[in-house]
Amino acid sequence: MRILLVEDHDLIGEAVRDHVAASNHAVDWMRMIADAEAALGSVRYGLVLLDLQLPDGSGIDFLGRMRKSGDTTPVIVLTARDQISDRIEGLNAGADDYLVKPFNLGELEARIAAVARRYDAKPQPVLTFGTIEIQRTEHRITVSDKTVDLTAREWAVLDLLVARPGNIVAKDRIEEALYAFGSEIESNTVEVYVSRLRKKIGRDRIRTVRGLGYAFGDAMGDR
Repeated sequence: MRILLVEDHDLIGEAVRDHVAASNHAVDWMRMIADAEAALGSVRYGLVLLDLQLPDGSGIDFLGRMRKSGDTTPVIVLTARDQISDRIEGLNAGADDYLVKPFNLGELEARIAAVARRYDAKPQPVLTFGTIEIQRTEHRITVSDKTVDLTAREWAVLDLLVARPGNIVAKDRIEEALYAFGSEIESNTVEVYVSRLRKKIGRDRIRTVRGLGYAFGDAMGDR
């Protein structure tokens, strides 16, 4: 998924960004609340990792504004505040989880996966489509019992498509998922990655819906 990291501490931010990116997520790292609010206004994120003490304001206030505006994006609070009252305040403000610094990066990864499952429209960890088996949490796919290797960008595209089999995913939604990997998005970037996926998992598995986007599998048979 595409994740917004809001953290002003350089060492912590770099460690979290690199670890989360290594798990095949795209990460946008913002150090200021103003930048985070601008990002949320222009990009659809799957998750926000939020520090509470930021140079230009309170993370709690930022979270409160998110929820009041109707933004339901899942939020995991990352903070040095370890009092029970602080945790209660964060959860009451709309946080989905709360992790106290210093924390283990493996635990953070597990909590990201747990929150994502709760919000996922297709929460099953293993999806099967004919001869294709996809283990989403482990980023593993087999075709006719043979393991297929996918790049992080290919996973980003595939994960969007298999979340709602048969439904159309708009091209710009796929571009959003790819953008944070640090490369410029050319006019044919989505087509390139869809083509690569088709070569690896079968050309008939991803349908092009002209003028709208792409859909995984048959509109009825692969739901």
